[in-house]
Amino acid sequence: MKELVNYILQFGNLNQQQIDLILSKGEERDIRKENYFAEAGKVAAEVGFIIDGIMRVCYYDNKGEEITKYFIEENNLVVDLESFDNGICSSCYVQAVTDCKIIVFSKKDWQELLDTIIGWDTIVHKIISKALIQKVARRSPLVSEDATTRYLSFMKMFPNVINRIPLSYLASYLGITQSSLSRIRKNIR
Repeated sequence: MKELVNYILQFGNLNQQQIDLILSKGEERDIRKENYFAEAGKVAAEVGFIIDGIMRVCYYDNKGEEITKYFIEENNLVVDLESFDNGICSSCYVQAVTDCKIIVFSKKDWQELLDTIIGWDTIVHKIISKALIQKVARRSPLVSEDATTRYLSFMKMFPNVINRIPLSYLASYLGITQSSLSRIRKNIR
């Protein structure tokens, strides 16, 4: 759980008693590859922190095709924030791409941390802001770049992810077919 503590302390200061309280609320869980942490049509009831592994956020378009929105790697929180905060059904799935080890907080425990630890809400706000900025920075180039440039950008942004995810998920994320991705990869080598 030291990964979680190190992550949190990037965003603010906490004393040992506060850290101990946070750790007491977290439960370690293993999620097997291809299993879901959260599902569309259900209300998100947990916040997770990925210690090891990669998850992806995906949905099905109106043609029934699976679309990968983004990947979440180690040392990041994972939650459908809109669903979690507002108690509404999620429109996305959060799926383990690899076997994952995560620390999970129930909504009740997360709320207790917000109510008990002075400054926890500020830390959480900073974490969410950073995540949203990263998400926009990672998605924005995908709109205007050609497929090869999108692939090269992905390699630069996610050096620890590229060789650990199925090509079908990567192609979906890049908005190209798997055969196009294979051609791009072949031409780069």
